[in-house]
Amino acid sequence: MAMGKVKSLQEESLTSPETISKIPLSAIQAIFPNEKLAKQILNAAKRLSKKRGAGGQQIESPKRRKTNVPREEPLTPAGIETSLALPLPSNDKEEISNTILITNRAPLVLAFAVTLLEYTMPEQPLSSRLSLAQAVVSVNSKSKAISLGIEKATSAEDEGWGQGQPGLKIMGRSVRVLKRWGYNPKDQGATESAGDQVKEEGREDGQLAMNSREVTGQQLDTQPALWGLDLEALRSSNGPPPTGMPAQSKSGLPIYSPQSARAYILKSFANASGDSSSSSNTGTPKKRSGVAISHEKEHNLSLLLGALGILYGSWTQALSRDELDRRAWTWYTRVRPEVESGVAGWGGKGQVKLSDILGLRRKD
Repeated sequence: MAMGKVKSLQEESLTSPETISKIPLSAIQAIFPNEKLAKQILNAAKRLSKKRGAGGQQIESPKRRKTNVPREEPLTPAGIETSLALPLPSNDKEEISNTILITNRAPLVLAFAVTLLEYTMPEQPLSSRLSLAQAVVSVNSKSKAISLGIEKATSAEDEGWGQGQPGLKIMGRSVRVLKRWGYNPKDQGATESAGDQVKEEGREDGQLAMNSREVTGQQLDTQPALWGLDLEALRSSNGPPPTGMPAQSKSGLPIYSPQSARAYILKSFANASGDSSSSSNTGTPKKRSGVAISHEKEHNLSLLLGALGILYGSWTQALSRDELDRRAWTWYTRVRPEVESGVAGWGGKGQVKLSDILGLRRKD
């Protein structure tokens, strides 16, 4: 409460115990209406003022003891990829067919995209796939929010913050990317910061790549690992003008974090039953632990990734990578949760039947 009155105290030049101790109680009550609180403040100010006067010097705050916290060694590229591992996709078609999940649409888009990229951009490491998939989710959500009137502002892309940056389409959504020059996901020696540089093609000044052409699937075969570029974060951080965006430090890259994408997808798929309890020996239900619920959601993700892998895998011999990418969004719209239309359905949850995903497989 006192912190909220700091401005009022400053306006009355009451900035020290000495000045507060010399004013009448009524003056303090003008700022702190509660009489009991006002008296406590006045008495405390008088006590502290007397101590300082007797000692001839101000009382110093006790120094906080420094603690020796061991510094965490930066992960190597191989370590980063290992830390981002997702549950292994299930190949149990019977269990997959009988599973119904509850989720909202955004994490389902994330799951569709991150699995799709295994087939359309297999050279991209998991960290890149998660970052790019999150970019798809964010671009789609931003566009939807604007169309519903939830957000009034135009997107950073429309304002030109991605101008000159390489781009590609994933599930029909255009995303901007950063090239991770020198990044080798199998490298167990160098840290990421040593090899994950952002350079401009044909330049040495450290600026981002100013290549306006769209990156195609075939070109990516010879391209470095990629990050999804977060244009909204770049704009929010009062970044440089769109026409000359200089590279930021490793910790400040305006990218979609693969760690955040992983954390999001791990916690987003619950059982349709919605049962968060289990039966005890006495037959009475007891609430399950958070660990048990987390394990169940990870298992559900394993089933979902398995269903998507079976779907995409059935079409790889019949479709090109670009055509597989184009069809992915249509497949998603056929199995996504049903929610209310308009603003009422924003963020709403619904059922996803994994049997519907298996039903989209190519018929032999």
